[in-house]
Amino acid sequence: MNAKEASSVLMVFVKVLLISGFIVFCFLRYMESRMLFYPVASVDVFPDKVGLKFQKVTITTVDKLAIQGWFTASSGAKYTILFCHGNAGNISHRLDKLRFFDQLGYNVLIFDYRGYGESQGKPSEPGFYRDVEAAYAYLLSQGIGPDRIIGYGESLGGAVITELAFTKPVRALILDSTFSSIKDMAREIMPWLPSWMLASRFDSEAKVRSIGCPKLMIHSVNDEIVPFRLGQKLYAAAGGSKVFLQVHGGHNSNFYESQDVWLAGISGFIKNL
Repeated sequence: MNAKEASSVLMVFVKVLLISGFIVFCFLRYMESRMLFYPVASVDVFPDKVGLKFQKVTITTVDKLAIQGWFTASSGAKYTILFCHGNAGNISHRLDKLRFFDQLGYNVLIFDYRGYGESQGKPSEPGFYRDVEAAYAYLLSQGIGPDRIIGYGESLGGAVITELAFTKPVRALILDSTFSSIKDMAREIMPWLPSWMLASRFDSEAKVRSIGCPKLMIHSVNDEIVPFRLGQKLYAAAGGSKVFLQVHGGHNSNFYESQDVWLAGISGFIKNL
């Protein structure tokens, strides 16, 4: 093989390598979205099933999508919980927590992210941030000021509400079973995957350092999805007033298995605001 032929073979090899790399990169990006977001479209049950009166609300985001939510009002409520749910299901799967906050005497606005439940659009990290900002703006439009809004986020929703508290004032922040960042989660699940290949960041650790409002972080020592140490890492990074509430039970069951601890921890935290 002469030099010209060798050069031609090398060029073909490089092209094949680049094309293959591009295909693998696109596949990983596609799989990232499929592994991160698990929306359910069907909303089959409503808050009245657990004895709650509610108002259906439609909120328009800055990019003109209609997202759907529920507002439950508790008589004489001092605070409103802005509820960001996790990465799976939709708002209809959080009725027990809605009732829990209602029994504590607080209003709740819970909404479905884009692509979840009856909300328009497709799930994405930037999109979720637009969704929670629109929900926050809705509360302001109803005369509920920042000093009366408590952000609550479970699992992935913790990263969403942390972004809001990073950019907008809230009275307090409650993070439930939340990770420090997607990069850290990826190291747990797929240690072979280079972090630079991830499109999503959900980097709560970097943001929570500069969030000045009081913070309550709830995490189970038995969490089989978001490791307890990632909750500890997020807590260690947080500045200002903060409380760590250790519970037991699975990622999706600790609310039931440790409800007495939840009740004492959350009610005590909010009463001390």
